[in-house]
Amino acid sequence: MAWFKKPRETTRTKKVRIPEGLWVKCENCKEIVYKKEVEKNLQVCPKCNYHFRISAIERLNLLLDPDTFEEMDANLFPLDPLGFNDANKPYPEKLKEYQEKTKLKEAVITGEGLIKGHSVVVAAMDFSFFGGSMGSVVGEKITRAAERAIAKKVPFIAITASGGARMQEGMFSLMQMAKVSQAIARLKDEGILYITILCDPTFGGVTASFAMLGDIIIAEPKSLIGFAGPRVIEQTTKQQLPEDFQRAEFLLSHGFVDVVVERKELKKTVALLIELFAGNKEKQ
Repeated sequence: MAWFKKPRETTRTKKVRIPEGLWVKCENCKEIVYKKEVEKNLQVCPKCNYHFRISAIERLNLLLDPDTFEEMDANLFPLDPLGFNDANKPYPEKLKEYQEKTKLKEAVITGEGLIKGHSVVVAAMDFSFFGGSMGSVVGEKITRAAERAIAKKVPFIAITASGGARMQEGMFSLMQMAKVSQAIARLKDEGILYITILCDPTFGGVTASFAMLGDIIIAEPKSLIGFAGPRVIEQTTKQQLPEDFQRAEFLLSHGFVDVVVERKELKKTVALLIELFAGNKEKQ
């Protein structure tokens, strides 16, 4: 018989088993937060106010009045104009994976709806689909959405979340920058209000085109917004960048965005801007 005994399991030695999916780790403050509390707070960390990335559908549900959204061009999907094939797998296979994962056909959803009773056309990008990259279909859908806003004479709202142009479509992707910008120019010629809402992250060809063309440019708190990434800029300029470089608040202080708005205030803010714009037009 052994001279020692196995210690009796106590509440101190017991491992507490936490069911999976009940807690999330905030990417900003690194705190472990109860998932339902984050969801109740519109996917915003209740401890540090960090705005988690959300899907295009979630953004539309937060911004638009319930049961008013009517999707446009839902059946448009990308092809493979270049026969692109990298070391891992062909472009069509990657597209199929993203489509199955996100239940979307492309990285943007467009349509019509109401914001506090005001008719709008809206385009919402989804970063979870191919990094929200802009290919030929994304450009076409946003262009058509702008044209619908012109035809109906209602404001156009673009919600951006993108890594930039989609390299798998090469020049077809880069052409969308000019194509969408031209559609926005026609929108402005008609005196139609255009509001952009820049979310984390907004980069590359999207920033260099329609994202920064809004009559009013709104950004979510702490969103990363820019053209090239900070590491690329540091390596090119050989200079250390400010800690908050390319964050929404940094851009606001340097005049690149008009206002930083928390998610819970976004719908109210956009509705107010639409009302102010409509009031000014009536006076004219």
